[in-house]
Amino acid sequence: MTPQDRAERSADIMWANDAASQSLGMHIAAIAPGMATLKMQVRADMLNGHGMCHGGFIFTLADSAFAFACNTYNARTVAQSNQITYLMPAQPNETLTATATEAARHGRSGTYDVTVTGEADQQIALFRGLSRTIKGHHFPEDSA
Repeated sequence: MTPQDRAERSADIMWANDAASQSLGMHIAAIAPGMATLKMQVRADMLNGHGMCHGGFIFTLADSAFAFACNTYNARTVAQSNQITYLMPAQPNETLTATATEAARHGRSGTYDVTVTGEADQQIALFRGLSRTIKGHHFPEDSA
């Protein structure tokens, strides 16, 4: 099994059990070892009292991209900590793209950077997540 096959199979298994991301209309646009890109369109029910999307939904998109990126090695991995900086709000009907890339990985710990962009590639938010590998795998390697 190639590293790309492992990443895709891990993502498929995670996606099948990720009702939250699915219910928000997210979809996986790209997956590779240590990398994931997720997209989500801003719906009317995601707008705050100012008529824009800012905060929680953007965080959730970034966190989901982070989760898929750090789980691409067929090792169950969870968030250890994260932080986000919001640069600007997203607008109604705008498609947001969250691209997570592995900055460092050593042993059971990893660092991932996520950039959330809107249409015209303007930066909406910057997210950094630290991951920790826990016990278990998404699938048995010998079943590949």
